[in-house]
This record gives sequence, C-alpha cells and structure tokens, in this order.
Amino acid sequence: MKSLPYFCRGEVIRGFGRGSKELGIPTANFPDSVVDNLPADIGTGIYYGWACVGNGDVYKMVMSIGWNPYYKNIKKSMETHVIHTFKEDFYGEILSVVMVGYIRPERSYSSLEALIAAINNDIEEAKAQLELPEPLKLRDDNFFTSAPSQSTALTPSSPSTSQTIINGH
Repeated sequence: MKSLPYFCRGEVIRGFGRGSKELGIPTANFPDSVVDNLPADIGTGIYYGWACVGNGDVYKMVMSIGWNPYYKNIKKSMETHVIHTFKEDFYGEILSVVMVGYIRPERSYSSLEALIAAINNDIEEAKAQLELPEPLKLRDDNFFTSAPSQSTALTPSSPSTSQTIINGH
C-alpha cells in the first residue's frame, strides 16, 4: 500500500452506536467526506497507527475500514478505536490519525464473541507494531501539532504545499 502512512483528520460523528454498547470497544467515526477521499489502494480491512483528539495527546489506535460484514452494513465507514480510556465522548471534536500499517482484511464472524476476540487481537497487534522504530517515529509527526479545525487527507506522495507545512515532509 503505497499510500501508507496516510494522514487524515475529520470531525467525530455519531456512528452505529455499537462500539461502546455492544462490543465494549468504543470507536470514533469519520464523516463520509473523509471516508470517500481514501486513496484507491487503501482497501477495506483493519489498520493500525496513531490518533489525537483535538490538541490532546497522541495515542495508539486501530481502525476498521469497510462495511463490517458481521453487521452487514450498507455504508462504508472508518471506525477508529483510540487505545486510551477517555473520561467522556468527544463527538464534534477533530480526530487526527496517521494510518501506519495494515493488520488484516475485514471478515465476518459466527458470533459476537468471535468478533470481540478478533478486535482484541487486532488491538494487541497494533500495540506491538507501534513499538517498532519506524512506526514509533510517526507518533511525533508535526501533523499532530498543527491540527486545523477542518477535515483533511494527506498522503506522503501528495504534491500539496499544505502537506509540507502540516507534515514537515
């Protein structure tokens, strides 16, 4: 996936309401404008990387991109689980993420328990991968310290001047 690492941000919107309630794994959802602008080579599946809410600290994250086959969604989504316990919801805040790597394709599961177990395995894989030297460098990227109040999407190959300013690349 030549578009990785992939930098994007957007306002956190209400999703399907399953992350916290049904799965016990809260997720932050991006609006369609962010989902629709993903590069073609970033397919559906589970990714890992770094995330920052507003101007807060940068935390490890795992993200599902796709239609969530277990739930048979008809709308593609980007659901980010920030690996940190927040005191309250942050709907309306700007979420900045750097997708660093790919874990696995999305798949359906025979039970809710099997889905939860897979997500927990993904979280552990993300934690381990993000301790490696190359992914760890991205935690301190300038992208996180220059968070604007609007949605943006940036790739390392993007010729945009704003990327140079925002990412320092």
